Amino acid sequence: QVQVVESGGGLVQAGGSLRLSCAASGNIDSLNYMGWFRQAPGKQRELVARISSVGNTNYGASVKGRFTVSRDNTQNTMYLYLQMDGLKPEDTAVYYCSVVNGGSLYWGQGTHVTVSS
Repeated sequence: QVQVVESGGGLVQAGGSLRLSCAASGNIDSLNYMGWFRQAPGKQRELVARISSVGNTNYGASVKGRFTVSRDNTQNTMYLYLQMDGLKPEDTAVYYCSVVNGGSLYWGQGTHVTVSS
């Protein structure tokens, strides 16, 4: 079992920055990916950014060049970060951290990001 907890959301003005953090712990013995997804009201959940176990990254088209995903780990916990710069009102959403371990997908509870115009 893997536990996933996000933090760092909040309210920011357009053009501002936020940094989201995700801590994943538990039996992470075969990591495939860690990633960030988001879901705005009335819309489907979409990929924001993800990073593979060997460090390859993918970004959603709408955030490329503005957001940066990175990863770190300690002995017992893996950390995923999302640096969000140049935020726009359309970035407003609930942001979810995901972990794919041994082919199983785990989600965090989500953290709210609101960008005011």
